[in-house]
Amino acid sequence: MINESILEKYMVALLSGDRKKSRSVVEEAMQTGVPAHSIYVDMIWPVMVEIENLFRADKINVVQEHLATRINRTIIDQLQNKLPHKDENNKKVVICCAQSQIQELGAQMMADLFESDGWEVRFVGGGLNNDDILEYIHGVSPQLLVIYGAEPIQAPEIRQLVDKIRSIDAWPDLRIMLSGGVFNRAEGLWEEIGADLFAADAAQALQAALSDKTFNPENRTVKRRKRVTVKTPELEPEPVETGI
Repeated sequence: MINESILEKYMVALLSGDRKKSRSVVEEAMQTGVPAHSIYVDMIWPVMVEIENLFRADKINVVQEHLATRINRTIIDQLQNKLPHKDENNKKVVICCAQSQIQELGAQMMADLFESDGWEVRFVGGGLNNDDILEYIHGVSPQLLVIYGAEPIQAPEIRQLVDKIRSIDAWPDLRIMLSGGVFNRAEGLWEEIGADLFAADAAQALQAALSDKTFNPENRTVKRRKRVTVKTPELEPEPVETGI
């Protein structure tokens, strides 16, 4: 388990853009016996989420968010080879994500952890349209498609992708998992969109991938978001001539 003081020191180093200090804090944690997997799951991931929350709340600026995210990516690049590697499970996962740096970081960490768990991983990153993704999964035939870190504006497009995959029915063994971004903030949205699985973080993603849960069409009516109605100001009634 990561000590709270370590997490605080790491956060301060990241937000100040201090690369050397950030690496030093990670090394300090590992010298106490914390394995690389725990650095991913219990240190870098929660700090990444907190940085995203601070940025959304305007408590840090865009430069701080970029500095922290880039340092984190450098560190996980160095830690990747230190992760344990289970025997291959003959399963393939394709992971794509939103285009922002912090979402690519989360998706990359997820890709590393799936690979560590024995999956054959294809991490395609962000910036792909639905046709790109459909063409790619047609070529590689994965058992799992993970879409990570979507923003609210992307939800309709993701639903279109999911519907297209269902309608084509060319990949009967393919399951779709949604994680991060708007799916972490809007309860039940993943069901409405028609995914098979949801995971709030990378550790949950690995657990969910082991389940046998698949899409249930009835779930698209569960917890459906109410339409937002915009109230218009009431108009003053026009004067009525009474003839008096």
